[in-house]
Amino acid sequence: MKANRLIVAALAALTLAGCQTESQQRAGTGALIGGAGGALVGQAIGGNTESTLIGAAGGALLGAVVGSSTAPKRRGEEMCRYRDRRGREYVAPCDDRYYNGDY
Repeated sequence: MKANRLIVAALAALTLAGCQTESQQRAGTGALIGGAGGALVGQAIGGNTESTLIGAAGGALLGAVVGSSTAPKRRGEEMCRYRDRRGREYVAPCDDRYYNGDY
């Protein structure tokens, strides 16, 4: 029964993996690589299960952050700060002036 649930969960994860943006894919890949590296470092330092799990969790978190932050931004994803005529500031997607250097 547990094997069937595991297979269903793996298939669902693979199906949903195709629906991710590049930033999400990089974060997932970074989390996997970071988790594996953190587990190895935790095991090497502590030599027990607790340190391995702590290392895996820390590595996965750090890998996800680094992976998502290194994803290239596509045009239109950058946010710019603008000021309206009344002096109020607001944040909105950057317009063509930003990309042309006319800002």
